[in-house]
Amino acid sequence: MSPDTRATIAEQVKCDILPKNPVLENANKAKEIARTFISDTVTVPTPEMYAYATLATTGDDVYHDPSTVALENHMAQLTGKEAALFMPSGTASNQIALRTHLKQPPYTVLCDHRAHIDNYEAGGTAFHSGASVKAVVPSNEHHLTLADVEANVILGSDIHFAPTEVIALENTLNGTIFPQEEIIAISEFAHSHGIKMHLDGARIWHVAVATQTSIKELCEPFDSVSLCFSKGLGAPVGSCLVGPKDFIKKARWFRKLFGGGMRQTGILAAAAAYALTHNFPQLERVHALAQKLEAGLERIGVEITSRAETCMVFYDPSPIGVNYDEIAERASALPEPLFLGGSRLVVHIQTSEAAVDDFLALVEELAQEKKKAGFVKLDVPRKANGFKDIYVRRVTKSSDN
Repeated sequence: MSPDTRATIAEQVKCDILPKNPVLENANKAKEIARTFISDTVTVPTPEMYAYATLATTGDDVYHDPSTVALENHMAQLTGKEAALFMPSGTASNQIALRTHLKQPPYTVLCDHRAHIDNYEAGGTAFHSGASVKAVVPSNEHHLTLADVEANVILGSDIHFAPTEVIALENTLNGTIFPQEEIIAISEFAHSHGIKMHLDGARIWHVAVATQTSIKELCEPFDSVSLCFSKGLGAPVGSCLVGPKDFIKKARWFRKLFGGGMRQTGILAAAAAYALTHNFPQLERVHALAQKLEAGLERIGVEITSRAETCMVFYDPSPIGVNYDEIAERASALPEPLFLGGSRLVVHIQTSEAAVDDFLALVEELAQEKKKAGFVKLDVPRKANGFKDIYVRRVTKSSDN
């Protein structure tokens, strides 16, 4: 190969993905994230996190990386489990956990009908594990109870049914806290029948802060737990699966089979460690901001459909005559836009208090406009059969017609 040919190929291979002004670009993105209520996955690493991560070891995690092993050892100790495994995502962590628990079909996984493993993991439970899912609607509309589990679990050897082999719970679920005493009751029942317990604890950090309960105590009723670093804690990538040594050994095998074996993970593990140390303490402020959102919306007259138990608020603006599209349109037109995602408002460690204030001011402004235009609420008593208040818009002639 001639030098000219080599130079041509090298020129073709070159790649520069950086923006013209990376510092300005990232600063602008940070401002946008501070005003984004769509999810807590949007958080970004800070310069301090980057600086810490660059000091991590550069081993190969399929073989051995000291920084990653140190994180795994810490997570095992923190959760009170024998071993831990760093994962590229929460979905990988959940699905590999289920695949490791489930040995020989037929079998069923029992979970809440809103569970992430059933709704937001691309059908992975069926695809990877060949498992049937029993998605249960909580009778109390908040969390599964032992009675719900007992009514829906599949026991025995009737060949018409796939027996329940895993009960998968989620805490938090849509920002709500699963009461620990109910978890313990379900766990005792499950284990008495030889059923495994898995926890999707992506946001278990929020539960620990809100209930002042240790991570170890929250994880104790479960055979395996998945914990996320990239949502509430603000790391760029990663989750951790914890459980017994033999379970984690097999899970590592499945991680490789699923294509999740990674190489120089030290920098990612270090970012997660930084998040545990520096970002976990910020969650109390996150919860306070979510509660401020809830209180402000209620004051305006908006219906809260799921309360701010941790970092999320779900709301319905129809009582003030407004819909989500109107709010989103006006929010995007602000001098400093707000970024919204329908009925769910998610507060995270990089949400600014100004963003919360601006959102409430915007909803208040829309409410006043609707009221001035003639929107009224007819207060109809809530009936036992579930009838709700009726909201109507009174059509009036405007002053300029």
